Amino acid sequence: MAKPVVQTMSSAILQRAVIDSFTKLNPQTMVKNPVMFVVEVGFVITLLLSFDPNLFGGHFGPGSGERAFDIVVTVILLVTILFANFAEAIAEGRGKAQAESLRKTKTDLMANRRREDGGYESIPATSLRKGDVLRVVAGELIPVDGEVIAGLGSVDESAITGESAPVIRGSGGDFSSVTGGTKLLSDELIIRVTANPGESFLDKMIGLVEGASRQKTPNELALSVLLAGLTLIFLIVVDTLEPMAHYVGGNIDVATLIALLVCLIPTTIGALLSAIGIAGMDRVIRFNVIAKSGKAVEAAGDVNTLILDKTGTITIGNRLASEFLPVGGQSLQELVEVAVLSSLFDETPEGRSVVDLGKEKGVSFVREQYSEAENIEFSADTRMSGLNLPDGTELRKGAVDAIRNYLRNTGGKVPDDLESQTEYIAREGGTPLAVVKDTKIYGLIYLKDIVKPGMRQRFEELRKMGIKTVMCTGDNPLTAATIAKEAGVDDFIAEAKPEDKMRLIREEQTQGKLVAMSGDGTNDAPALAQADVGLAMNSGTPAAKEAGNMVDLDSDPTKLIEVVSIGKQLLITRGAITTFSIANDVAKYFAIIPAMFILMIPQLQALNIMHLTSPRSAILSALIFNAVIIPLLIPLAMKGVKYRPMSATAMLIRNLVMYGLGGIVAPFIGIKLIDLILTALGWANI
Repeated sequence: MAKPVVQTMSSAILQRAVIDSFTKLNPQTMVKNPVMFVVEVGFVITLLLSFDPNLFGGHFGPGSGERAFDIVVTVILLVTILFANFAEAIAEGRGKAQAESLRKTKTDLMANRRREDGGYESIPATSLRKGDVLRVVAGELIPVDGEVIAGLGSVDESAITGESAPVIRGSGGDFSSVTGGTKLLSDELIIRVTANPGESFLDKMIGLVEGASRQKTPNELALSVLLAGLTLIFLIVVDTLEPMAHYVGGNIDVATLIALLVCLIPTTIGALLSAIGIAGMDRVIRFNVIAKSGKAVEAAGDVNTLILDKTGTITIGNRLASEFLPVGGQSLQELVEVAVLSSLFDETPEGRSVVDLGKEKGVSFVREQYSEAENIEFSADTRMSGLNLPDGTELRKGAVDAIRNYLRNTGGKVPDDLESQTEYIAREGGTPLAVVKDTKIYGLIYLKDIVKPGMRQRFEELRKMGIKTVMCTGDNPLTAATIAKEAGVDDFIAEAKPEDKMRLIREEQTQGKLVAMSGDGTNDAPALAQADVGLAMNSGTPAAKEAGNMVDLDSDPTKLIEVVSIGKQLLITRGAITTFSIANDVAKYFAIIPAMFILMIPQLQALNIMHLTSPRSAILSALIFNAVIIPLLIPLAMKGVKYRPMSATAMLIRNLVMYGLGGIVAPFIGIKLIDLILTALGWANI
């Protein structure tokens, strides 16, 4: 996987974020965040009071009109808003920096478009339209997204994925999709354009990573409504305090009421909510996965069922030789020699693995010594491959039933123990290849699916999260059961067809579960579209990438497991900071409310458990702490709460203890320290 090229907190991002913090003071921008908009309105009022302390005509009694206090409150409120804007700007800044690096891959290119007469004309790439056919030769950049309809070539996708290793793209398969901005390294490709200007995958990536296309997720919207509701409630409560104070013979000035309101409303989570969502998408991007919406990332955190293909996801993708099994009384040495020689010119992963296993057994041949031999390549018709030696000896390896037919045609005899050894390999979940020399079978090669290292542990982690894993494979049930047991998945579907995946997804969704799956082929597109989280491979077809709501630039199907962890981290981070914010507000009540009414209601002294110096000191201390806690939590919002696989109950208890209790204790300590500092500076009665 590619390394992220953008530093988490580079100086350029910080400088840009500082500027954006002031730009976002625009009321049209601030109104999108009701909590911070209320703080901004309070800032404007106290700012006006700083110029005219008697702006409200002394309605609030002799307590109004203290310019120094109004100025201090104004400054603190401005800092609070700027810190909130800074948190969002930092999150957006990383996305914008990544977008800039992606924009560098977009250049003013020329393209060779096919004319109606079959010739080609050179035109600006911006003039290309969906359906146009163009030719790209080695050394040229591929100007737009497209699908290879002819040719086979090596493509450098490092500008998009960050990976230096080139990939093969060709027509007629699941690896026919090419992306604008990548470079053809070899041969020639004929490409059909699949996107109009401005609609390419690169354009969509730029919009997504810089946040231009980010919309609030359902959970984020619900929390925003809750925060707006709490703000409205506290606004009504604060609005009634002055009449109550007047009733008991006291008064509260406007700046104090605004300070109280800002401390009561959930400013901490209100300031960080947007940044948490943006940072969640950013963490996915840094794993080289493009999420088409924040909803997809959030849904990943709530996934109940994970559907994974066997080949390339759970296993390494190619079956490798793991054992030689002689039959018919042949010796192991003879079998190994025939098997290795029959695979000497076989360049497939299976053929190479036979040669490598032979070397481990002490058998190897020099290819140059058999340069005159005729190599028989594998074909779908014969399902065999091998070698014809100059002396007329014929060596073959292939599927057991294909070798049986071969022996019938050549007059050979099938050993009695061939069937039992074949069944043994099948029971173990492997694939048997029979090895024959002329008319005699020497034995079997046990090809084994190699489960990727650590998969069992990863599936165990998913199980702790409460996620069910289902393996899909085209293998027979016996082989599928063996691989499923070795890998540690919860369930499997053997001899799976595209409609089987659709059926499984719908069944799980009918039970109220969220389903995630990965795929790269056109036949995967319906299931990717149906799944709540569909991770399409960048190497896959345009249909698959269009159907999925996430695209993996590295084309690594196991990335789906990482995406689920990131989604859960997003939800946990939002929940943890929300818990901290609410607990934080509860602690602030004990600081500011007794201080405000202690002169009018002396009995409230019992609630002044922090023994703050004065009412003004209490108000300013709480207000300053309210502002300072925001930047202190920005790193947590950006990085996210570290996720550990555990049950939902254990996670809830852990977060309540750590962030709930911490949210209550921190303000008591922080406000008291600030009060001591204000007292030492002589500002306790400003």
